[in-house]
Amino acid sequence: MTRLKAHAERHAVSRIGWLRAAVLGANDGIVSTASLIVGVAAAEASRGGLVLTATAGLVAGAMSMAAGEYVSVSSQADSEAADLARERQELATQPEEELDEMTAIYVARGLSPDLARQVAVQLNQGDALAAHARDELGISEHLTARPVQAALTSAATFAVGAAMPLVVTLAAPMPLMIPTVTVATLAALALLGWLGAWAGGANPWRSMIRVTFWGVLALAATALIGKAFGAVV
Repeated sequence: MTRLKAHAERHAVSRIGWLRAAVLGANDGIVSTASLIVGVAAAEASRGGLVLTATAGLVAGAMSMAAGEYVSVSSQADSEAADLARERQELATQPEEELDEMTAIYVARGLSPDLARQVAVQLNQGDALAAHARDELGISEHLTARPVQAALTSAATFAVGAAMPLVVTLAAPMPLMIPTVTVATLAALALLGWLGAWAGGANPWRSMIRVTFWGVLALAATALIGKAFGAVV
């Protein structure tokens, strides 16, 4: 019997769960907190008001991200669990129909009917539920929903992202607050875009342009609102 020697490979899909939550959390932390600071600074607020705004935005945003990710990913996990339970029941009560279904899937992917049947039979003799989850339902180990991981990652990365404009607010001279926060924010977003693309194996320039573009829009919108209302915090 021929033994196949597997070579080690690293695929970005294995990191997709935490990577999505990390990039989303850090991006939201930077953009939302910096936008709050720029908007309030445009209304000619004091440094104390800016620091209070940034701190409140950091805490509220981190909690909101954690709750939102947990609820949304929990809903996905519940749907996956329901689908797996249904598939387990069908494998127990309708094995031939499920075998036919797997055969049809492999035929659609390019295998001949005879070979597709052989593959379906062999896979069903092993972990049939895992095979059906992967090939019929599209549920794999790398893409399985993990609510707690997503919640903690989002909250932590939001806080880290939001800490950057908060630190800038503490250090920047008041007359240069808006341009300093703006430049620091766009630089941080570009770096975040590059890191996210690097970790995911994607094009870094496209990611950097995408995140900085939306950052510019958010900062400009809040600055205009702050100028228009001119309310001192």
